[in-house]
Amino acid sequence: MQIGALQYLIVCPLVFLAGFVDSVAGGGGLISLPAYLLAGLPAHFAIGTNKVSSAMGTAVATFRYSRSGYIDWKMGAGCTVFALAGSALGARIALLIDDNVFKIIMLFILPLTALYIMRGHAFAESTEPYGFVKTLAIGSTAAFVIGMYDGFYGPGTGTFLILVLSGIAHMKLTEANGIAKVINLSTNIAALIVYLCSGKIAVLLGLTAGAFSIAGNYAGTKAFVRGGAKISRPIMMTVIALFFVKVAVELFG
Repeated sequence: MQIGALQYLIVCPLVFLAGFVDSVAGGGGLISLPAYLLAGLPAHFAIGTNKVSSAMGTAVATFRYSRSGYIDWKMGAGCTVFALAGSALGARIALLIDDNVFKIIMLFILPLTALYIMRGHAFAESTEPYGFVKTLAIGSTAAFVIGMYDGFYGPGTGTFLILVLSGIAHMKLTEANGIAKVINLSTNIAALIVYLCSGKIAVLLGLTAGAFSIAGNYAGTKAFVRGGAKISRPIMMTVIALFFVKVAVELFG
């Protein structure tokens, strides 16, 4: 498909913000996916191209979390297998849905996802960690189920993972964030392969936006180490509002 300068001007700055937000607390897809749709990409191309930039940014964030000692790679490897399977399945299901139908689905799901994440929850530290086997079982189940959601749709994946890993699997917040990055990188790669094989990716736009995602993730991981950033929610809500209006006008205007 044809991509012009306007698409780059819309997508790249927003993807930078998405990378920043995602590396701090997850949920960057609430910005990056609407960015591609605001730029005029069809739904499947938006999701597929978003996986390119998301995977690039998440790879950098994963590397930096690993260097900081936040990732238990034995745990991460076990979860990765289930994440790959779930995401590939979700992406294949998404490709079976008509573009306009998918937009209608997004019109309802995205605001609900945003409201859930924006409720002001606090990520609680657990004082009673589980044993390795139980933690791995919970983490692997979450990786498959949330991975399937990420392959099908995506926004909020990182935050959902952190919530489950810290609240249900009883991981420390830093470890939960690190494992969430490993799982999210796996789900991005699996879905990316499916969309690439289906020809639903604007490759050059995705790679260019990916460079901005890397920069955003790099800045965001520094912010996380220093205690997080308070600007994430207003950024998300602004982009989601713009996206909601645009899709509503396209469908019903």
